[in-house]
Amino acid sequence: MRVGIGYDVHVLEAGRPLVLGGVRVPYDRGLVGHSDADVLTHALVDALLGAAALGTIGEHFPDTDPRFRGISSLELLAESTRLLEEAGWRVVNVDAVISAQEPRLQPHLRSMAEALAGPLRVDPTCVGVKATSPEGLGALGRREGISAQAVALLEPKP
Repeated sequence: MRVGIGYDVHVLEAGRPLVLGGVRVPYDRGLVGHSDADVLTHALVDALLGAAALGTIGEHFPDTDPRFRGISSLELLAESTRLLEEAGWRVVNVDAVISAQEPRLQPHLRSMAEALAGPLRVDPTCVGVKATSPEGLGALGRREGISAQAVALLEPKP
């Protein structure tokens, strides 16, 4: 079995949609990035790729490549899952935590787990998604951005 960890952080900006775990969350600002800037999904992609020693999200989906401009990060997750399977691995489970002062994310966590389960090719019960507040500390506490951390457990494909 293999374990991987991933982390991502993006700045918030007015006029952009907020997408976390493939779910559009109502808020007056969204995350800035080349793709949809979904920090949760990006952290998961890095956790998966890291567990399989297949590199990083930046290597596979560079922000210099116009093909990934505005792309749904769920597509990047699906492609990462395909790469894992091609390398002989399958996802056992993933767990993640989002750190955001605002908005309140609790009502959206189940939808995020369900949205992520499809591209991961696992049951939603194998996807843990939690949210925490930075309690007003640092840039995240000042509502300047949102971060996410994720871990993934892989096993060899039967």
